[in-house]
Amino acid sequence: MKLVVVSAGLSVPSSTRLLGDRLAAVAAPAATAPEPQRADVQVIELHDLAVEIAHNFTNGFPEKDLADAFDVVAAADGLIVVTPVFSASYSGLFKSFFDALSVHDEGALAGKPVLIAATGGTARHSLVLDHALRPLFAYLKAVVVPTGVYAASEDWGAGGLDRRIERAAGELAALMSGLTTADPQPRRDSFEEVTPFEERLAALHHLPEPAEVHRASGT
Repeated sequence: MKLVVVSAGLSVPSSTRLLGDRLAAVAAPAATAPEPQRADVQVIELHDLAVEIAHNFTNGFPEKDLADAFDVVAAADGLIVVTPVFSASYSGLFKSFFDALSVHDEGALAGKPVLIAATGGTARHSLVLDHALRPLFAYLKAVVVPTGVYAASEDWGAGGLDRRIERAAGELAALMSGLTTADPQPRRDSFEEVTPFEERLAALHHLPEPAEVHRASGT
């Protein structure tokens, strides 16, 4: 199982990369539970690809390192995407990478679980997750996990950030495990009851089961 982190941080080291690493550290082992192994994690640093991304728009084709990055993203079982906030939105480098990817392979993210995350100097920009990142990846037909993670400067070291990381990474792991381990044709001689993936994901949020919703609405 492959987990890929796409980081658009510009400095080295960067809080953007740090957030991506912390999310991956939780999601990688959880994605394979209860199996003993952990998911393979690969990180793509977009600042290393900035020149090739620019050339891609002028030349119309990706050079080697960018093409390799596209292949890694397309082959991933799950993605963690992290961007710094610029002008209340994702960075231009972040958007340019996914624009170029969608031109290169329109269906690269279709049906792929994606955890969205961002970093910024103030908590006032936290809406970037729902106003910018979520619509972008919904347009690209990705399956965006319910919980996004935003980390402002004052969040580092705070318990609230740790809880959001645990929740979001757990949701990504559930999606990755559900999409890669589901058996479309279970053995007919097996009497083990299998919990549907939708019920396992709903349990992460302590949501009522579908039958309870119907009873409450009178349907």
